[in-house]
This record gives sequence, structure tokens and C-alpha cells, in this order.
Amino acid sequence: MRDDLSRFGVRATFVAELNDLTAWEASIRPETRVLFAESIANPKNELLDIAGVAEIAHRHGIPLIVDNTLATPYLLRPIEHGADVVVHSASKFLAGHGTVLGGFIVDGGRFAWDAAGARFPHLAVDRAADGLTRVERSGAAAFLEQARQVAMRYGPTPSPLNAFLILQGIETLSLRVQRQSATASRIAVWLEDHPAVASVDYTGLVSSPHRRLAERYLPRGQGSVFAVTVHGGRAGARAFTDALTLFTRMTHLGDTRSLVLHPASTTHVLRDEAELTAAGIGQGLLRLSIGLEDPEDLIADLDRALAAAAEAEILTRAGVK
Repeated sequence: MRDDLSRFGVRATFVAELNDLTAWEASIRPETRVLFAESIANPKNELLDIAGVAEIAHRHGIPLIVDNTLATPYLLRPIEHGADVVVHSASKFLAGHGTVLGGFIVDGGRFAWDAAGARFPHLAVDRAADGLTRVERSGAAAFLEQARQVAMRYGPTPSPLNAFLILQGIETLSLRVQRQSATASRIAVWLEDHPAVASVDYTGLVSSPHRRLAERYLPRGQGSVFAVTVHGGRAGARAFTDALTLFTRMTHLGDTRSLVLHPASTTHVLRDEAELTAAGIGQGLLRLSIGLEDPEDLIADLDRALAAAAEAEILTRAGVK
């Protein structure tokens, strides 16, 4: 968003704390078009107060767009809590097997695009060859019709095979997400009590600052992508990932296979220490995406890896490289 959309003249104002509603409101400028957030934030499993942010957006006459990739429609339906548009990376849980590229846009059909016409002239002001605006032609579906046209003209349309695999994956979405969430909850509780673990960021934990929001928004489960920080910093994290045998080291998530990632050296490698700190990403933080394997097998694999991380911490303190 910061690096790519800025090339097209889109400027983003970032809110440091996900649920600081005062900060959300203060970030709105006269030219602000939308508020955008993840329902469950990657990688730290933080949970958005959708209704609170939606109320602010609507008070200012702008829509709230929510990326619901990590929660999936099985665990959370943001439109029911005030979101106007929901987006998903279908490559993740919806397809579920790490085999496709694709995405979804879901329009709740409730936002008054015509009332916010000055912000969205392509929907409510500009007229096509038939003399009608997009809102006059499509009504509440104006945004979705515009999105379809853009996809047709600019090319982000899935191949028939990708579309088939995504639809096939959705058939088992509820079964997969239910099991993955249950296993993730069990693993998070186990990790929290392990001496080699500094912290666990999982909304389902009793100790989580997002616990009350989880009871409201995620009664079916709190997802299966979360962060664990091991002692020993980068060396501990490296030893941890090297020792894993059942987890696959990969930037993907939402797979049937369990995955592990070190954000500071991969997805966030171009960020400096100040930016990493602001994002809450330390050198010892690892992202886990829990799959469909047996929970006991995963815990055994993690236990071996944590033993390796603990040994690396001892060597680091002793000055051994």
C-alpha cells in the first residue's frame, strides 16, 4: 500500500493501534476515500473492532473496506458488523491448498455511493455513452459493477482452472477452518506455557488483550495464523525454523499444511528496526499457519524446535556464533 499504490497517486495514512478509534478519526483527511483494515491482522492475530471503525467511517460519509482473508467467511462476516466492502485473498483459506492465485470482492450493497459523489465521481458523476452514471445504471451495485469492468479491462481475471480450484476449495472451507482453528488454539495455549517462548499473540488466549472482541466477533474460533516470539532473537528464531521437520518454511498461509515464517527476514526484510518495532515485529517473532496435521505431531515438532532455540540462546549469551 505504501510502496506500490503511492505510484498511482494514492496516499495512505496509517493508524498505529488497530483499535484506537480516536486515531482512526484523526487520520481522516478531506480527500480520504475509504477506511481499510484487516479483520484479523497478519501476522500478530490482532482483531479489529469492525463496528467501532465502521461507525466512524459512516459518520464521515466514507466506506469501510475489510480484508477478511485470515478470518474467512466461516469465522467472521464483516458486513454483518458494519463493513461496506469485504475482500479476500482466495489463494489462502478459500482455495486452501496453496495451488492458485485469486481474490474476491464482496459488496454489501448498502453504502450510498451517490451521497458521497464528490469522493467517487467515477460512480456518481461521470456519465457513460448512454448518459447515465454508474449509480443511476446499477444502483446499490455500482461499486461492484465498476470492479467487474476494471477487472475485464485491466486483466486480473482468474483462469478457468484457478476459478475451478477456488470453488472446489470452498466446498470444504468450514471443515478445514474449524479444525485448523481448534488445533491453533490448542497449540497457542501450549506455547504460552513453554519456557523457551517469550510471548504468543493469539486472540483466543485468555491473556490476549483482544479476548473480549474475540468473544463478540469470533465465537466459532479465532483463526489459525498467529505469532510466537522465542527467546534468543534472530539466532533463536533461525535455530527454531531449522529444527522443524513437519512445518514447511514458506511465505504462504491458510494451507492444509502447517507453515512457518520469520517476518523480519522475509516479508518485512526491507523495513528498518524502527519500522519493525512500530509493527510489533521483533527478531525473535515467527508466524505460524496451522494446517490439518495431527495436533500432537505438530506440538512434538514445535517442542524439538523450541529446544533448539533455547540452545541457540545459551550459545548467543556465551558469545558463541
